[in-house]
Amino acid sequence: MNKPEFYISAASTISHLPTFKNVGFSSVIGPLEANSVLITPDYKGYIEAGLLRRMSKILRMSVACANDCLEQAGVEQPDAIVVGTGLGCLQDTEKFLNTSQTIEGLLPPTAFIQSTHNTMAGQVSLTIGNHGYNMTHTQNTLSFEHAMLDAMMLLQEGDSHILVGAADEYIEILTEIMAQLAPGQDGPMTSGSSFFVLSKERNEQALAVVKDVATIGLVEDVQQNVGDFMADNALTIEDLDLILYAGKDNFPGNAVDYLALSGIYSTASAFALHYAVDVFQTDKKISNVLICNSLRKSNLGLMLVRAVEA
Repeated sequence: MNKPEFYISAASTISHLPTFKNVGFSSVIGPLEANSVLITPDYKGYIEAGLLRRMSKILRMSVACANDCLEQAGVEQPDAIVVGTGLGCLQDTEKFLNTSQTIEGLLPPTAFIQSTHNTMAGQVSLTIGNHGYNMTHTQNTLSFEHAMLDAMMLLQEGDSHILVGAADEYIEILTEIMAQLAPGQDGPMTSGSSFFVLSKERNEQALAVVKDVATIGLVEDVQQNVGDFMADNALTIEDLDLILYAGKDNFPGNAVDYLALSGIYSTASAFALHYAVDVFQTDKKISNVLICNSLRKSNLGLMLVRAVEA
């Protein structure tokens, strides 16, 4: 039985590279410098000034990318908002914990309210006045893949357009505990946010096709799992034009370590998905792309995407 396919009709990313509203970025960006900083747009174009003052970095990134996506896709209200995050709103969590140690008596509630993992999806919903399904997935390095799977199931159940995204932010303490967060990985820890509009039907805005998404736990052999995933989609590794991977696995052919471009954060595979979407717009020879997320060796996320015209 053929698996249902879904269409990405908008993509938006804020990262340490010039990705935001920059079609073609995949052909001009290079590896991150160790001292790279987050490249932020003028948020006033996407967030009301009154709200902007009260938002932390991760909320600003998320709301701006979400609004940019909806504008690109021409969708006023998505049927659902689904977000993945590995570590959530760390800046507000740190602020709340520091306040709890320095203030006696009742604590200001704002930092606590904004420290929860579902704050991003909730803030996007409040900003656009959306009353639909609203969900946050937090499964470590597979958070974004689980958000994608949720969105795909919603489309199969009858929804038309889903706003799906991911975001994680860097705070200084992460450098100290990097060995526990991403064992064996080299490179700077960074912040990033990527959002997409995933649609059931192809329209004139369609940028890419999502063929399949899978998550695998307790992984012992990445190459075997990748081979099985490809076979399940009636393809082989040789059918791929590009492999975007995280980790130290060796892949044949045209393979790019996307962590060298995104830096290290739990949901960097969302950056890789936008990179793949952008490649389809700039290189018509690329048809099939596999995103292989083995940021943590025990967790494997796989996303198979293809060009619309392939």
